[in-house]
Amino acid sequence: MLPSSTDLKLFSGTANPKLAYEIARALGVRLGDAIVGRFPDGEVKVQLGESVRGNDVYIIQSTCPPVNDNLMELLTLVDAVRRSSAARINAVIPYFGYARQDKQVAGREPITAKLVSTLLEAAGVERVITIDLHARQLQGFFDIPLDMLSALRTIASYLRSSGLEDTVIVSPDTGRSEEARRLTELLGLPLAFMYKRRTSERDTQVTAVIGDVVGKRVILVDDVISTGGTLRRAVEALIEAGARPDVRIAATHAVLAGDARDRLAHPAIKEVIVTDTIPLPLEDRYTVLSVAPLLASAIAHVNQHKSVSALI
Repeated sequence: MLPSSTDLKLFSGTANPKLAYEIARALGVRLGDAIVGRFPDGEVKVQLGESVRGNDVYIIQSTCPPVNDNLMELLTLVDAVRRSSAARINAVIPYFGYARQDKQVAGREPITAKLVSTLLEAAGVERVITIDLHARQLQGFFDIPLDMLSALRTIASYLRSSGLEDTVIVSPDTGRSEEARRLTELLGLPLAFMYKRRTSERDTQVTAVIGDVVGKRVILVDDVISTGGTLRRAVEALIEAGARPDVRIAATHAVLAGDARDRLAHPAIKEVIVTDTIPLPLEDRYTVLSVAPLLASAIAHVNQHKSVSALI
C-alpha cells in the first residue's frame, strides 16, 4: 500500500474500471461512489454519490474506443467534480486518444489533439497524468501541468526474465527511436532502426533496415498498436533482412482496431507484449502487463507534492 493524503479521492469512468480498481487497491483507498451511465437518448449521465468538497480528486479514464463516448464521460465527470467544489481536479488518462492529429499535414485539417487539450482545460482539469503519448510535442498543447509517464521500465522488467540471448531491439520507424534507445539502455542490448515511407493515408512501406539483425531474435518496440499494419510489414522486412523468425512486439497501448489481431497472427511473431492502459478481452493471447503500480505511484507523488521525475 502506498501512503496517501486523507483528502485524496479517486473516481473512474467506464473505459477501464479494472485498471481503476487496481490503482485504488495499490493506493489503499476505495474508488469514489459515482453513477456513470446513459440517458435513454445516449447522452452521458453522471452523478457523484459522495462529497468531494475540498478534496484532491483524480478521475481515471482512458480515451480508448469508443473514443467519443469515453472522452465525453471524462469531461462530464470533470464538470460534476468541479461543480461539487473539489480543491483540485486531476485527469488520469492512461491512453490519450485523439493524439495522431497533432499537426496539419494537408490543407484545411484540424489539430484535434490541441482541441481535446483545450476541452479538458475548459472543463476544469488542472493536471493530466498519462502514459506514453503518441507524440511528445503534445505536452506543449497544455497550459496546465502534464506528467507523461513511461511504461518502458515495466516492459523491461518483464523482458529481463524471458531470455535475451542474441536479441536486438528494433525501432519500427524514426518516431520511436528514442523509446527504443532507452529500452536498449535498460536491457543492455544492441539497437537497430527501420526507415519507412508513407504510401497512402493508412499504408507505409519499409525502405531500409539499419543495424545488424542477421541471425538475431528481434524485439520490436512501439507505443500504439492500432491496425497492426506497420508492425506486420516491419516483421516481414526483418525476416527478409535475415532476422530469425522469433519476433516479439512490445507496445504500451493495444488499440487493436479492425483486423489488427489477424495481422499480428504472423508465424514469426512469437509474443505480443502490451499493458492494460486499454482493456483487452480475456481470450486475447497477448501478454498484458499492469501499469497500475506506476499510475498509483504517480498519483501518490502528486498528492503529496513530491517530484514525479523519479518515476519517469
